[in-house]
Amino acid sequence: MAKGMKYVVIVGDGMADYPVESINGKTPLMVARTPNMDWLAKHGSLGLVRTVPDGFNPGSEIANLSIFGYDPFQYYTGRGPLEAASLGVELKKDDLAFRCNLVTLHSQGSKVIMEDFAAGHISDAEANEIIVGLDRAIGNEETRFYSGVSYRHLMVMKNGASTCSDLERLSLTPPHDIIGQEIAPFLPENDGSGKRILALMTESQQFLEEHPVNLVRKNKELRPANSVWLWGQGRSPQMVTLKERFGIDGYVISAVHLIKGIGLLAGLEVLQVPGITGYFDTNYEGKGEYVLRGLEKRDFVYVHVEAPDEAGHMGDLRLKVEAIEAFDEKVVGTILKGIKHFEKVKVMVLPDHPTPLAVRTHTADPVPFVIYSNEVSPKKYHAETFDEVSAVQSGIFLEKGFELIERFLIRNPGSHE
Repeated sequence: MAKGMKYVVIVGDGMADYPVESINGKTPLMVARTPNMDWLAKHGSLGLVRTVPDGFNPGSEIANLSIFGYDPFQYYTGRGPLEAASLGVELKKDDLAFRCNLVTLHSQGSKVIMEDFAAGHISDAEANEIIVGLDRAIGNEETRFYSGVSYRHLMVMKNGASTCSDLERLSLTPPHDIIGQEIAPFLPENDGSGKRILALMTESQQFLEEHPVNLVRKNKELRPANSVWLWGQGRSPQMVTLKERFGIDGYVISAVHLIKGIGLLAGLEVLQVPGITGYFDTNYEGKGEYVLRGLEKRDFVYVHVEAPDEAGHMGDLRLKVEAIEAFDEKVVGTILKGIKHFEKVKVMVLPDHPTPLAVRTHTADPVPFVIYSNEVSPKKYHAETFDEVSAVQSGIFLEKGFELIERFLIRNPGSHE
């Protein structure tokens, strides 16, 4: 690390995509107006990086662990414990934490369909009322439910890894991977540990069927949160902090507990930004402004924006382009304007993973990244634009995503190569 250098990592969740026929075979990144990311591509080093190693489900937990510099093969135990860290839920050695989505299921004849993995993006207040009630109704000394944000919550099984030896290894499908599909093939088997999880999901459906929150939502023609969906279980990981590895202190900014949890385990402090939601109505400018505030006090800030990913899950091209443009203008643009008074600064921008409109879920394809340092004269331009095609054409490719942080923090700032 360079003495006195300020470092910013800016993640646009799910920005990368596949070519879309309706926009002449271009990607959303290629058609969106992104003057700030394009400027970085012209004046920095553009490349391609694989954030999701072979053999892993391409979730944000894997991709962001890699971007933070942690090898998923060594550090990933499950998504649940990462979110537990953000919620301040202390896990003992054999406790298992599960991600608990509030979802909308829909019956079509004899089939039950995953209509919405986010229960219509239920509000925090509505969700909190449901989760608190659910914990009272079906929780006990061994199983507890903890309220998070919108549809994203947590369930913890005390001593789950020791009382059910196969529970930790149980294969549970993320609900955003099966949008519009019949859920039956993705439910846990009705025996052993699977029976325990299936019973909890069934009990939740009985509790939620006539819940006052859902009755109001139905009257408003909003999607009800009529089931929980449990997945991403694991024990608390043991992680070496960024301070221990690189001697750096800093902040993490995100509306998503998963990202905040990784940041906390990495030794960062959560910087709370008013009005951030993890959705299209988030406070984009506030995130950029708080990055600048954070850099005044410490040397490293990791900021994450969820909105492009949400548009990808919805399969909505217009919303994805708009989210990318808002990310570029209000987050990246705000940061670029504000860092001009810092003597030494490095910025890295990238998606964590693709969320292609065609499949409406995450994929493991490599993603573009750009690294810019104000200590480098722009003698060689790698590209005119920041997008997937330009990244491929740069000829720079990192197979091991967790090595990118070292390239960013340690590489001589006098060289982009």
